[in-house]
Amino acid sequence: MKRHSRLTAGMVALACTVWASAGVLTAQEAPAQAELPILLTSCGQSPGPERMRFFLKRLEMEHEFLEQATAQDLIDAMEAGNPYKSIIIVTGASLKGMGAAGVSIKEELARTAALIAEADRQGITIIGAHVEGMSRRAQGASPGDNSDEMSIDAVCPNSDFMIVRQDGNEDRRFTIISENNFIPLILFEKNMELGDVLESVYNR
Repeated sequence: MKRHSRLTAGMVALACTVWASAGVLTAQEAPAQAELPILLTSCGQSPGPERMRFFLKRLEMEHEFLEQATAQDLIDAMEAGNPYKSIIIVTGASLKGMGAAGVSIKEELARTAALIAEADRQGITIIGAHVEGMSRRAQGASPGDNSDEMSIDAVCPNSDFMIVRQDGNEDRRFTIISENNFIPLILFEKNMELGDVLESVYNR
């Protein structure tokens, strides 16, 4: 059974697409919700998590940013008595970023799979995010490089809901994942609207 089957009946029955426009969230008949504290990490080592981190810090939301968070990090937090309640995995692969971190896309996908499995075991809400738009998805280092798409496939179909910048969904990539897997999708248009999305998701 997929992890998002634990969501409320209203959210599972129909994938909910929510738009952020002019700083206001609308059409929230079944709003996606999550709790603090947050573990923020990457799948692909792109700069995207830094953008997410900027808003989490600005909104003073309790979080920890680990570029290469592992399943053991979740276990350690639980055993210390301060378990994470949600995890935001920002997708988007950067060959430069992975090179600097000394990891391959294969290693990133394996780490992410183990992280998601442990989050599922603990009942931690998983948020799949893509916040860099279509430019990130088009930045293949060479013809045929699909590492960014592999990053998306590793995270988004296994998420409880997704947060995606609208221009990264021009080909309906995330809409299709949402519809096929009954996963709520939150779309926002401008970078500054990401803060509004996080405030809504974390009920701030």
